[in-house]
Amino acid sequence: MKQLLCILLILSATYSFAQGVKGVVMSHDKKPLVNATVYNLRSGAHEHSNENGFFFLRDAAKGDSLRITHVSYAAQTIFVDADNLKILLQPAAFQLDNVTITAAVRHLNVIADIDLQTNPVNSSQELLRKVPGLFIGQHAGGGKAEQIFLRGFDIDHGTDINISVDGMPVNNVSHAHGQGYADLHFLIPETIGKIDFDKGPYYASKGNLATAGYVAFETKDRLDNSLVQLEAGKFNAFRTLGMFNLLNNEKNAAWFATDYTKTDGFFDSPQNFNRLNLMGKYSVWLPNNDKLSIAASHFTSKWNASGQIPERATHGLISRFGAIDDTEGGNTSRSNINLQFLKQVDENTFVKNTAYFSHYDFELYSNFTFFLNDPVNGDQIRQKEKRNIIGFQSELNRNFYLNKLTIDFQAGVGLRNDNISNIELSHTVNRKTTVEPIMLGDINETNLSGYANAEINAGKWVINPGLRIDHLKFDYTDQLAPNYKQQSQSKSTLSPKLNIIYNQNHRLQYFLKLGKGFHSNDTRVVVAQQGKKILPAAYGADLGIMWKPLPRLMLNAAAWYIYLEQEFVYVGDEGVVEPSGKSSRQGIDLGARYQLGKYLFFNGDFTYTYARATEEPKGEDRIPLAPRVTLAGGIAFKHPSGISASIKTRYLGDRPANEDNSIVAKGYCITDASIQYQWKHFGIGIITENILNASWNETQFATTSRLKDEPEPVTEIHFTPGIPFNIRGVISYRF
Repeated sequence: MKQLLCILLILSATYSFAQGVKGVVMSHDKKPLVNATVYNLRSGAHEHSNENGFFFLRDAAKGDSLRITHVSYAAQTIFVDADNLKILLQPAAFQLDNVTITAAVRHLNVIADIDLQTNPVNSSQELLRKVPGLFIGQHAGGGKAEQIFLRGFDIDHGTDINISVDGMPVNNVSHAHGQGYADLHFLIPETIGKIDFDKGPYYASKGNLATAGYVAFETKDRLDNSLVQLEAGKFNAFRTLGMFNLLNNEKNAAWFATDYTKTDGFFDSPQNFNRLNLMGKYSVWLPNNDKLSIAASHFTSKWNASGQIPERATHGLISRFGAIDDTEGGNTSRSNINLQFLKQVDENTFVKNTAYFSHYDFELYSNFTFFLNDPVNGDQIRQKEKRNIIGFQSELNRNFYLNKLTIDFQAGVGLRNDNISNIELSHTVNRKTTVEPIMLGDINETNLSGYANAEINAGKWVINPGLRIDHLKFDYTDQLAPNYKQQSQSKSTLSPKLNIIYNQNHRLQYFLKLGKGFHSNDTRVVVAQQGKKILPAAYGADLGIMWKPLPRLMLNAAAWYIYLEQEFVYVGDEGVVEPSGKSSRQGIDLGARYQLGKYLFFNGDFTYTYARATEEPKGEDRIPLAPRVTLAGGIAFKHPSGISASIKTRYLGDRPANEDNSIVAKGYCITDASIQYQWKHFGIGIITENILNASWNETQFATTSRLKDEPEPVTEIHFTPGIPFNIRGVISYRF
């Protein structure tokens, strides 16, 4: 890192400007616009604005004509009559014609922008589905974080995907239920302004858990209007949403949002689910283009759950929506405060700073094996913890212009500390009686990180080398031990990255991405393994294209490979350590976005994955629950008259549920639809799920269990049924 800083200082003293035109792209309300495309009609060269709206277009000069485009803003063509331009764009209906393939390394951002504009999410559960090829499943009453699947990974609740909101991590490391547990339910979906995501371990700014990919949500700085909305539907479901503009002028913006959700669910035993969300944000644009944002949020949720049930029980004992132990469920809460400060040092340099604090509570009751281990009391368990998370990240961004090269340089440092008290796994009965404490202790886990990253633009080429270093310290105090003893381990890891982009023109891009990432293991695993193999690496490669063959057609494709080293995984449901061995995954991703006419939009994504454990004999080397084939797509209609509608289908193919594929997790195909009408300040709508009323299993596991009075245990599919046909109505008022 010291050598990189020295290089930065030398470059700062010696770089020189190329000839060109610089400027700032802003919205009609004077907000800097990120990733606006500035296209020189004379030379064909183009650049994109940075987070401050700043751009520098090389070899442009007075007398040239520039075309400026941005998602959901009207395109504008200007005549260059100065060296320093200030460009204001006006809002307009989204048109795919205005979208260009950017020279940025994060090539999928353009896909995220298109999908968010043409097909907004209807619930917090849908947020992650914006990532092409990512599937989720709920199996504990709606209050538990969803199970995630991506690129042949059963990510559980977040082990191999890095998730953040406004720079604040969502994943909880060394969690009572599972490593990387990522509960996004504190986020109100209507407050999302941008989704940044990509797949693979290719980005120096993304560290722990970013092996299959990352998802970074950004909330809106401003609300377009205040909103009050009510929803009601089947299964005694009800939701109320309020979003209020508190302040909205050129230099200041503040809003507050809240929603409350309740439902009994579609199970025979009512879930009694309820969740309350509170969110607020204040942003101020200071002199010299500095920006300060402060956000705070709180959510709390309680629920009952029917849990997973064995297939054999549905043949006369219970229905598909029944329960073996309906005393499962839990409660959780999270309070966050987040500060972001962007400091504009000069026109070529800015610093992004993020600092955050979270307080988190979690209590979950589950029963996966019923009466396997305790034929008298049953096998119910309680997982519980209290956690404080504190951290920051600071990133320097600087542009250099050396002869014909443009270099975008980033260097960052970060700290995260998780202080977890009374992390517990206990054997319980009926959520009241504790039969036996299995594990109980305190965890303190610290992650120090630093990285350097450069995007070297050389004509049609972008070369992006990066290097990241992470140092992790794990401390665990076992409260069940007869004598006090704090167990500690430390480990550091280097993660090099190299991305190469070739932009044939503003319609066609090729890319090669190479990188090493890692995920940490639970602190209790780290001390149990005495620091051995505690940061298993993931090595990945992507080769693909982004292509816009027609003004209203966007295609993307990638062939990829990822290799994962030996790892040890803490299974929170059982309080044991399981080695998973080395594995490899390879596959293809295909995607398309197409605009039919002015108001009709189509999107589709297909993935195929071949996943194997590399150290197991052939025939016994399947990776349980690894998705093989996924398909998701939809059609959305948006008309200026106020009518909008969408229909979305997702397909997940059959998957092996165990290593020899003798037990199969059945696939499913589900179609959802919605329609809304906005008339002046008033809006009405209908949202449906599973419109064909398919019978499907949302989550499935090969589990060994024993029902009461069964003579022997049985290993078979245990599942949580997916929602049957559901419909709810929506009314809203905007002001």
